Amino acid sequence: MTADVGRASDGRDDSRGDVPHDETDAVEAVENGEAVAIPSVGGFLRGLGLALAQAGPVSREATRLARESVQIARGTDEHLPSPKDKRFSDPAWSKNPVYRRVGQLYLAAGGAASRLVDGLEAQQIDWHDVERARFAVNALTSALAPTNTPLGNPAALKHAFDTAGASVLRGLKNLAHDVRHNGGMPSQTDRTAFTVGQDLALTPGAVVHRTEVAELIQYAPSTPTVRRRPVLVIPPPIGRYYFLDLQPGRSFVEYAVSQGLQVFMLSWRNPQPEQADWGMDDYGRGIVAALDTVREITGSDDVNTIGFCAGGILMSTVLSHLAQTDAPVVHSASYGVTLLDFDSEAPIGAFSAPRLLELAQRDSRRKGIISARSMGTVFAWMRPDDLVFNYVINQWLMGEDPPVFDILAWNADGTNLPARLHEQFLGIFRDNTLIRRGGVSVLGTPVDLSRIEVPTFVTGAVNDHLTPWKGCYRTTQLLSGPSTFVLSNAGHVASLVNPPGNPKATYWAGGRAAGTDPETWQASAEKHTGSWWEAWAEWVLERSGEERPAPADLGSDGHPPLEPAPGSYVLDRVPAPAARERPGRSAAGGLGR
Repeated sequence: MTADVGRASDGRDDSRGDVPHDETDAVEAVENGEAVAIPSVGGFLRGLGLALAQAGPVSREATRLARESVQIARGTDEHLPSPKDKRFSDPAWSKNPVYRRVGQLYLAAGGAASRLVDGLEAQQIDWHDVERARFAVNALTSALAPTNTPLGNPAALKHAFDTAGASVLRGLKNLAHDVRHNGGMPSQTDRTAFTVGQDLALTPGAVVHRTEVAELIQYAPSTPTVRRRPVLVIPPPIGRYYFLDLQPGRSFVEYAVSQGLQVFMLSWRNPQPEQADWGMDDYGRGIVAALDTVREITGSDDVNTIGFCAGGILMSTVLSHLAQTDAPVVHSASYGVTLLDFDSEAPIGAFSAPRLLELAQRDSRRKGIISARSMGTVFAWMRPDDLVFNYVINQWLMGEDPPVFDILAWNADGTNLPARLHEQFLGIFRDNTLIRRGGVSVLGTPVDLSRIEVPTFVTGAVNDHLTPWKGCYRTTQLLSGPSTFVLSNAGHVASLVNPPGNPKATYWAGGRAAGTDPETWQASAEKHTGSWWEAWAEWVLERSGEERPAPADLGSDGHPPLEPAPGSYVLDRVPAPAARERPGRSAAGGLGR
């Protein structure tokens, strides 16, 4: 039950493709996750140095590469690109003797570099060091691909001739634009193609509560009856919430509402340097305020919650606080690809060097925030072929326009992270403090995950390299309540943007609980066609109480609508203090948008 991923002769994943050409490819091209350190030149060089410091393996690989180079020069059928590696799909790479040999030499060198990293791993040195070396080697070999240069890319050369040089001029224009407006990184999408509230985040609803940190959106029911107990969605504070409410048919919120659930969503404010001191206490208070508001509006004594990515971390700290203050206001909790135990081996460990984390912490303190662009850079360089050089080729060499997809527009619409919260996340990431009782304190109580006894629904994703599924599975062991685990077949974001009806979507469920052993669970789980959304809906509906007539209006007398969804914070609007006073229900026009 493992991912079917091919391997190229350079030892890396050979399923690399060109820029996204359909919705599935677009979702797979997107990654976002927990806030970590930012890659630095020094960190890159140290990782490279780890791989090259092995005198014996380096000597053997150099000798092997010299021998293979002679064979390639003479003409050999080894080191041919995989058919899945779109970088070498042009016929010139197989038919032109010069390009053929250039490609083979590149793949042979890449294979040698990859084996050096494998040698480090075989020595059983600290896995963080292995991931640092792997990150550096992958970034370097990706950057040195001949397809990234005009002369080394036969498809780009042909296109330049076919367009009489127009593609070259367009590519230079794209390059100049990205240097000026995108920090020198190639644009992954046209950011002007979609407008939030017009093309995205369309599920009808209204903002029913607003604090300095977050807005609370209540969604209009779409069924005649709803379940008594509502659901509060807690998105990560990294990125906008509307990856859960993309276009109709691709919206988690729309799907949840269609199941007869009363759905509320937190929309975090995009912090600026003046909010540098916002930390986990501030975000925790935002969640508690939302829980109180949801209960008041619906009349329910308690609430089901679902936290996504880092939102699940924040949710866990609040659940621990509520358990220790004897406030049973959460009935059940669900987790979407959330890591609580950061001792899991993952490529993100490349950024866990103490010095690198210290520099990142110092940088965010100085600026007051860690910017969305900086965080985007982290995730892009973890998959450089897919998230950097595909776009270099498409926009800079071929002179094409960036692709246009809703999920790419969301990915480009990032948010900042306040320095205090970034510092706290780095501490959790570096020292794995969340799993130690009292390692972190939130809202005046030490976080103790074992005190969380509510039923939980936990998801992981087979191809997730940011929050590896075995680490997500560990959550079922850290909490004390009954837990259900479901494993999606996709990657980090792709597993979340996963509506029913996708023929490629599958998930595994029903495996036997096996202590801390995810492999035993995986071996006994049953594979299903479809989306984990369906399994979650069935699970949460069992815990949502009886049906009742759907409310005719949103909000309540105590919390009347402030404005239609998607609200102000997602658009980086901050209403003036006078506008924050709660107007009458007519201000939002009832249930509609």
